[in-house]
Amino acid sequence: MEPLKNTKTCLVTGASGGIGGAIAKILCENGYKVFIQGRNREKLAQLQLTMLGNCEILMGDLNKSEDRAQILDLAFANQPIDVLVNAAGLSSFVAFEASKPEFINDLMQTNLITPMLFTQAFLAKSALSTEHHSDQGPINVIQVGSAFGYIGYPGFSSYCASKFGLRGFTETLAREYADTNIRFGYFAPRATHTNINPASVDDMNTALGNAVDSVDSVAKAFMIFLNSKKREQVVGWPEKLFARINGCIPKLVDNAIQSKLLIIKRYLKQSSQA
Repeated sequence: MEPLKNTKTCLVTGASGGIGGAIAKILCENGYKVFIQGRNREKLAQLQLTMLGNCEILMGDLNKSEDRAQILDLAFANQPIDVLVNAAGLSSFVAFEASKPEFINDLMQTNLITPMLFTQAFLAKSALSTEHHSDQGPINVIQVGSAFGYIGYPGFSSYCASKFGLRGFTETLAREYADTNIRFGYFAPRATHTNINPASVDDMNTALGNAVDSVDSVAKAFMIFLNSKKREQVVGWPEKLFARINGCIPKLVDNAIQSKLLIIKRYLKQSSQA
């Protein structure tokens, strides 16, 4: 289906996941033509059935350069893309000394290197598309990060490193492209109910009394962020406060986490035995 004139178009990667799928769905509800990308056709097809609007599936593995190129060729075939949402990612809750080198490599590739390479290819494709669409408006490139992109947390060493890196990447591009019509944003959910987390993480959050959001509430927060001019947004309280404190008085956060370390390590042990 061709997009209606003046309809904004969005590409959401990792749409077969909980947060990516919820973001794609709410964008569709808000009148966007949405391309949903993932590797699981069945999950994408199920998501497409729930979306009331113009939605197309783009299959492919973003960690493969040929798939990245094909996905962008299909997305840009008939129109420019107004919004790119990089939501694909992996998580890991494991003691650092027990982390397998190959998984650390896979996680850093999926969470950091691939979004960087895909963003680079997207910008090049967008520049070519703009030459043929003089009415192209502002472009939003949003990286879905995490509150752990601000706060190093025991058991999430590789995950935190990838999200810290993604935030630094976003900050750098925001400054590098400050004289263009491209906005770069870093959207950081806190703990969220998704299948990406093992049972040990859910149990730990319950034991610690940590708030855990639904994917639908995260998607609503995403739309508010998208329609703002902010570069970064942490979802939830007190995570938003902790992110700020960690930036200026990290010792306070050190002390808060250390007081919970015995509980955290109990669930780390549970996770390693699962």
